[in-house]
Amino acid sequence: MAAHHLSGDITQPFWDRSVKPRLEIDPGDTVVFECPEPCGQVTPEWTDKELASIDFEPIHALVGSVFVKGAQPGDALQVDVLDLQHHNWAWSGHLQHFGLLAEEFDFAYIHHWELKDNICHFGVNNITVPFSPFCGTMGVAPAEDGRRDTIAPGFNGGNMDIRDMGAGSRIWFPVYAEGALFACGDCHSAQGQGELCGTGVESPMTVTLKFDVVKDNGPKEVQFFKPSPVHPNDSKGFHVTTANGPDLYANAQNAARYMIDWIVDNHGVTRSQAYVLCSTAGDLVISEIVDAPNFIVSLYMPLGIFK
Repeated sequence: MAAHHLSGDITQPFWDRSVKPRLEIDPGDTVVFECPEPCGQVTPEWTDKELASIDFEPIHALVGSVFVKGAQPGDALQVDVLDLQHHNWAWSGHLQHFGLLAEEFDFAYIHHWELKDNICHFGVNNITVPFSPFCGTMGVAPAEDGRRDTIAPGFNGGNMDIRDMGAGSRIWFPVYAEGALFACGDCHSAQGQGELCGTGVESPMTVTLKFDVVKDNGPKEVQFFKPSPVHPNDSKGFHVTTANGPDLYANAQNAARYMIDWIVDNHGVTRSQAYVLCSTAGDLVISEIVDAPNFIVSLYMPLGIFK
């Protein structure tokens, strides 16, 4: 078993089964990925104006591809997430025409975080979110020929934004191309389930992963193991908003609206800041989906982030 290192100087902002791999490894090897800021361009000096004109061409700034010897179509690529280290800075925000509440928040807003030790400091009213890092985007080359962007997830993984794929997790990807051609990036230092404003705590990060091949046992879609605990900040309980109706998406929107109102009324932040907190700390949950015609969506906000 060998250890390898991939710098973030050359990034892969796409999925393509014909891409030339940057690195070839054996099963059992580890790779340290130097993942740049997820969009490949945002800096700590950016304002709302810069975010409003962001370039989508380099998104997501993935590092790869990695060719894993012996991985063939029909196999599973097994990835163990060993370690993630932040670089002291991150950002969140919302963009016009993007996010769960795009019509209400139809303008650009950027919020900068300070990352220190294992805490994400919001910088307003002593609000903090635990450092709970993961790669928002991890995946393998797709089954189809041609190049496609990384914005939407797919059967190959991709921009899944699943918070529980952090250190200690084990992930199985279906293999569609020889060598799997794995890439990763879009690192988040924290995120709520749903990433409802379109961003987590977006961060450059150093990521260490271990790779293995499970022969002839590829899943139809990504599966993973998550160690306990499920929530990184449950010591003080949660405030929960609920919304009902026949449309799960509309219910999610209403649960978010109610939570934004509650945060603004009780914690002295702007509506944009409350929206960001819903995305970076709140968890959207389908609470009930069997009693047609109305279903329930809930949004859980951990009270431990408020001091």
